Amino acid sequence: MLNYLSAGHGTRDAARFSAPVECSSCRARQLCLPAGATDHRNVDKLVGRRIKVARDSNLYKAGDLVGNRFYAIRYGSFKNYRADAAGQPRITGFQMSAEFLALDAIGLQQHNCTAVALEDSEVCEISCGSMKPLLPFFHSILSKEITDEQNVALLLRNTRAEQRLAAFLLNLSWRYGVRGFSPARFRLAMSRRDIADFLGLTPESVSRLMFQFKDQNLINVTGRDVTLVDAIGLKQLAANAGGTPGATLDAMPQTLPLPRGEL
Repeated sequence: MLNYLSAGHGTRDAARFSAPVECSSCRARQLCLPAGATDHRNVDKLVGRRIKVARDSNLYKAGDLVGNRFYAIRYGSFKNYRADAAGQPRITGFQMSAEFLALDAIGLQQHNCTAVALEDSEVCEISCGSMKPLLPFFHSILSKEITDEQNVALLLRNTRAEQRLAAFLLNLSWRYGVRGFSPARFRLAMSRRDIADFLGLTPESVSRLMFQFKDQNLINVTGRDVTLVDAIGLKQLAANAGGTPGATLDAMPQTLPLPRGEL
């Protein structure tokens, strides 16, 4: 698929674009931080257009011009990856509806990572200039992005494999739950290979741990379908598997906080 974001040139696929939608009437408004503002006159001016991105297609690629814009995911999910020092692509994160993409590129000329849709998705294009009337919200978004990256670094450095995977599943559970889906039953949009790459593990280790959790009656797993059978036990494992109690939970990204008592 041609990527219209490359230098803003080239053929534009009309099927990728939808009519703009006002933030105040968007179904994701309660989770999307800027849409939480009370002044609808400002928030309704945020979105320039909506862009449909087919599964396995790029929203943007490393090297594309940024164009002074970022994106809010209206529905669907994405993975981000960038090249490491050896030039190998590495997963840096997964985003779902009401979360943001390309915040790391603000102030840059070119994107330094690639965003790929894990399923058919749609994003709202937001100009950085349109955020001027909502600077406190914009600063809050950026602060959360920085905090999330720091927390992921702590998670990967200070925890064992079973902690990482348990915390990852709990974080997904919470994120699905606040979106109105079941926190106990959900489908993984990403492959086990992608999960392994993000957590710094091998795909074989992720599969082995999934079945270990299943044998321990913590989860049921069939393909990409996951059921949390014992969320409390999974939470205890995440917090105490050979590390400092609570360290793993505190280190998880807090875009949408990991549950401490709800599950």
